[in-house]
Amino acid sequence: MEITDIQFRQMYPTGRLRALVSVTFDGTFAVHDIKIIDGPDRLFLAMPSRRMPDGRYRDIVHPVGPEMRQALEHRILGEYQREMSQSMQNQV
Repeated sequence: MEITDIQFRQMYPTGRLRALVSVTFDGTFAVHDIKIIDGPDRLFLAMPSRRMPDGRYRDIVHPVGPEMRQALEHRILGEYQREMSQSMQNQV
Protein backbone atom coordinates (compact mmCIF):
# COMPACT_ATOMS: atom_id res chain seq x y z
CA MET A 1 0.00 0.00 0.00
CA GLU A 2 1.52 3.28 -1.12
CA ILE A 3 0.73 6.81 0.04
CA THR A 4 -0.26 8.67 -3.13
CA ASP A 5 -1.44 11.99 -1.67
CA ILE A 6 -1.11 14.01 1.53
CA GLN A 7 -3.35 17.05 2.06
CA PHE A 8 -3.00 19.40 5.01
CA ARG A 9 -6.60 20.42 5.73
CA GLN A 10 -5.81 22.78 8.58
CA MET A 11 -2.53 23.98 10.09
CA TYR A 12 -2.19 25.58 13.51
CA PRO A 13 0.89 27.69 14.35
CA THR A 14 0.49 27.36 18.13
CA GLY A 15 -0.81 24.80 20.60
CA ARG A 16 -0.37 21.04 20.72
CA LEU A 17 -2.51 20.32 17.65
CA ARG A 18 -0.35 21.37 14.69
CA ALA A 19 -2.29 20.05 11.69
CA LEU A 20 -5.20 17.99 10.41
CA VAL A 21 -4.18 15.74 7.55
CA SER A 22 -5.90 13.61 4.90
CA VAL A 23 -3.91 10.75 3.37
CA THR A 24 -4.79 8.80 0.23
CA PHE A 25 -3.46 5.28 -0.34
CA ASP A 26 -3.04 3.83 -3.84
CA GLY A 27 -5.23 6.64 -5.19
CA THR A 28 -8.29 4.70 -3.98
CA PHE A 29 -8.60 4.87 -0.18
CA ALA A 30 -8.54 8.06 1.93
CA VAL A 31 -8.16 8.56 5.67
CA HIS A 32 -9.18 11.98 7.00
CA ASP A 33 -8.52 13.76 10.29
CA ILE A 34 -5.12 12.35 11.14
CA LYS A 35 -3.72 14.80 13.68
CA ILE A 36 -0.15 16.00 14.01
CA ILE A 37 0.43 16.58 17.73
CA ASP A 38 3.33 18.48 19.30
CA GLY A 39 4.23 16.12 22.13
CA PRO A 40 6.67 16.66 24.99
CA ASP A 41 9.56 15.07 23.07
CA ARG A 42 8.58 15.16 19.40
CA LEU A 43 5.83 15.53 16.84
CA PHE A 44 3.66 12.43 16.46
CA LEU A 45 0.50 11.28 14.69
CA ALA A 46 -2.85 10.66 16.35
CA MET A 47 -5.24 8.56 14.32
CA PRO A 48 -8.90 9.50 13.84
CA SER A 49 -10.89 8.45 16.90
CA ARG A 50 -14.37 8.46 18.36
CA ARG A 51 -15.40 9.10 21.94
CA MET A 52 -17.05 6.06 23.50
CA PRO A 53 -19.98 6.20 25.97
CA ASP A 54 -17.57 5.58 28.87
CA GLY A 55 -15.57 8.71 27.92
CA ARG A 56 -12.55 6.94 26.47
CA TYR A 57 -11.43 7.44 22.88
CA ARG A 58 -11.08 4.59 20.42
CA ASP A 59 -9.23 4.79 17.10
CA ILE A 60 -11.48 4.43 14.06
CA VAL A 61 -8.56 3.51 11.82
CA HIS A 62 -4.94 2.78 12.72
CA PRO A 63 -1.81 1.03 11.47
CA VAL A 64 -1.73 -2.61 12.56
CA GLY A 65 2.02 -2.90 12.98
CA PRO A 66 4.91 -0.68 14.03
CA GLU A 67 6.41 -0.73 10.51
CA MET A 68 3.32 0.90 9.00
CA ARG A 69 3.08 3.46 11.82
CA GLN A 70 6.74 4.37 11.33
CA ALA A 71 6.29 4.66 7.55
CA LEU A 72 3.22 6.90 8.00
CA GLU A 73 4.95 9.13 10.54
CA HIS A 74 8.08 9.41 8.41
CA ARG A 75 6.18 10.39 5.26
CA ILE A 76 3.55 12.67 6.84
CA LEU A 77 5.90 14.44 9.24
CA GLY A 78 8.43 14.88 6.41
CA GLU A 79 5.76 16.58 4.29
CA TYR A 80 4.72 18.68 7.28
CA GLN A 81 8.31 19.88 7.78
CA ARG A 82 8.53 20.78 4.07
CA GLU A 83 5.24 22.71 4.27
CA MET A 84 6.45 24.60 7.33
CA SER A 85 9.79 25.44 5.70
CA GLN A 86 8.04 26.64 2.56
CA SER A 87 5.64 28.74 4.62
CA MET A 88 8.56 30.36 6.48
CA GLN A 89 10.34 31.15 3.21
CA ASN A 90 7.20 32.73 1.77
CA GLN A 91 6.91 35.02 4.80
CA VAL A 92 10.38 36.52 4.22
